[in-house]
Amino acid sequence: MTPLPAEVVDAVRSAVGAVSDPELRRPLADLDMVRDVRADGDAVRVEIDLTIVGCPAADRIERDVRRAAESAAQGAAVVLEIGVMSPAQRKALTERLRGGAARVMPFGPDSLTRVIAVTSGKGGVGKSTVTANLAVALAARGLKVGLIDADVHGFSIPALLGLVEGGVAPSPTQVGDLILPPVAHGVKAISIGMFLRSGEEVVAWRGPMLHRTVQQFLTDVFFGDLDVLLIDMPPGTGDIAISVGQLLPHADVLVVTTPQAAASDVAVRSGLVARQTGQRVIGVIENMAALTLPDGTSLALFGEGGGAAVAAALSADGHEVPLLASVPLSPALRAGGDAGDPVVVSHPEDPAAHAIAEVAARLAAEPRRLAGRKLPVSLA
Repeated sequence: MTPLPAEVVDAVRSAVGAVSDPELRRPLADLDMVRDVRADGDAVRVEIDLTIVGCPAADRIERDVRRAAESAAQGAAVVLEIGVMSPAQRKALTERLRGGAARVMPFGPDSLTRVIAVTSGKGGVGKSTVTANLAVALAARGLKVGLIDADVHGFSIPALLGLVEGGVAPSPTQVGDLILPPVAHGVKAISIGMFLRSGEEVVAWRGPMLHRTVQQFLTDVFFGDLDVLLIDMPPGTGDIAISVGQLLPHADVLVVTTPQAAASDVAVRSGLVARQTGQRVIGVIENMAALTLPDGTSLALFGEGGGAAVAAALSADGHEVPLLASVPLSPALRAGGDAGDPVVVSHPEDPAAHAIAEVAARLAAEPRRLAGRKLPVSLA
């Protein structure tokens, strides 16, 4: 039996270590998930430790590791053994992911992640649909995007992103006290709907529980390094709006409305409440605007001018709030939401997709505000 050259084992070790964990989005070597790679006769033995028993990503990790090992083994056989981390290893992993820091909310005033809360005055204006598509459009531009579904009573983000199967959203993986959010279309998303046992359960909580839920989403969910964190707010000016204002007073706010006065008049209030907590309203998105029919005529089913009216009402004290987009009524946008297939990727040529993509381009081009933030600058 010819001994396996050391350089083959080294090549396999390097290839396997470079495989990315699909939930943590980091190489296995950086996560200390590669227990051992060694020669075993004329084969290469690869031993991997998953984070937990029943890891949802186990099949994918095994497949990716085997493919990487076989591609680097130069024809040698690969023996793959899958194990599970010990409690001590998991504790060390969570500390490493947090950078050794204590259990704190990572999106404070000093964070370089841009936090954008998407709100509306009333329900039924398509706020969640706009938020989900905006998140996907930002991710498609190469940004690292997280999405929190803070609409606890009316959660819909899992379905809009295509994460629901058989009426049930996937349960997030938990490593120690860290919650790993599922990923769809490049967006890391978390929702209370992922913690319910069936699609028929309802959430009937009041203020303290709602506040605790939002706080836990911000603190215990491991999003990693993000460029943008979107928060799909519940409509109105209730408990969660106040909680988010207290927890994230530095957040930017987008207000979604329809053109009709019944929606636009109350949409102004959500922007005013956000401003009272110190948040900055950065723009208005008018949804369900006029639809151009095949004969070239325009159908303004919900009227016109509501978005511009909200933007004008929220422009005060020298701070102009722009109307960022008028998203037209779109059968493709509606169908994509029902199917969990965001229109910005399924039908990017659709006028609604184009309008949302333009908002994403504008937000991606805006620099992060650094006023009041501590910068890692050394004078030494």
